[in-house]
Amino acid sequence: MNKERKERGEKNLKRHAFFFGLVMMIVLLVACGQTKNDDEPAVLNVKIETKSPIDLNKETEIACVVTYGDEKVTDADEVKFEIWKQGNEQHEMAKAKHKGNGKYAITKTFTEPGTYSIVAHVTARNMHNMPKTDIVVAQASHR
Repeated sequence: MNKERKERGEKNLKRHAFFFGLVMMIVLLVACGQTKNDDEPAVLNVKIETKSPIDLNKETEIACVVTYGDEKVTDADEVKFEIWKQGNEQHEMAKAKHKGNGKYAITKTFTEPGTYSIVAHVTARNMHNMPKTDIVVAQASHR
């Protein structure tokens, strides 16, 4: 009886060791198959650059810098600025020119004081990005 019990215990121990080894092998194979993905898709990033407040009746540059991942985009399909005075339904759309190093810009003279919204509409690398910012336009002496 003791001999049978001992043999069953050895069989169970061998069976447990086999399954433990099998589970460890599967865990190792799964872990080795998962590599960190450094090739994440790049994102079209657009950063609007303009000062605020802006002087009334003074020519001002409104610009944005366009990047795709770490690369400066110098060949965007389209870059436009949509500008409107808050509370006004009339929106102006102006096509930007590439100034180099991923920077696209327009010049504009604001003739009415107030708060304006600016949206940069950028299409590049089969993506579209539309960041928005608000600026204040004021008489230089009233700031």
